[in-house]
Amino acid sequence: MISPPAPSMASRFQGYLPVVVDVETAGFNAETDALLEIAAVIVRLDESGVMHRGATHACHVLPFPGANLDPASLAFTGIDPYHPFRQAVDEKEALKSVFEAIRREVKHHGCRRAILVGHNAAFDLGFINAAVARTKLKRNPFHPFSTIDTVSLAALAFGQTVLARAAEAAGVPWDSSKAHSAIYDAERTADLLCIIFNRWETLQKKTGPAPA
Repeated sequence: MISPPAPSMASRFQGYLPVVVDVETAGFNAETDALLEIAAVIVRLDESGVMHRGATHACHVLPFPGANLDPASLAFTGIDPYHPFRQAVDEKEALKSVFEAIRREVKHHGCRRAILVGHNAAFDLGFINAAVARTKLKRNPFHPFSTIDTVSLAALAFGQTVLARAAEAAGVPWDSSKAHSAIYDAERTADLLCIIFNRWETLQKKTGPAPA
């Protein structure tokens, strides 16, 4: 008997590679407020079709010239934008570094583009798109407006919309002292996505696909 082909991201997500992203910022306005951290987490499918969290790519980012730094936002995240230990780089360098890693993964998985996954994904994509426009950076790997939002997925799967509560409901360990770091939040969001995806796949195998 010929074994069925191993599942792939390209076939599962119509040619798109899901990449979980979190940004930390100095406010809520993507056009005026500084982007301070960006983290992107790759998710992978194993030979059984089980989704796992893969590598994380991240940068601390220097505020762009003239950027607004809202004191309340900085107090909330605990970020000192100009602290020397941050080893922050400018927006263009940060985006190039993260985008190059994502493009390698897109090619590796045979996908045509990445799709941003986030908890309130429109917020993260908005800041990335604004930074791309400011830096005039080409070859943005992300779809310009389509996203996968774990707020909606977590509301459906667990009846929770806040990331910390959704993670805890899914059995993902949550440390409040580490929250509001782009790396920590992106990795927990990726764990949440994988759990929801894997439970759905298990349910599909038991009950069969939903009628068209």
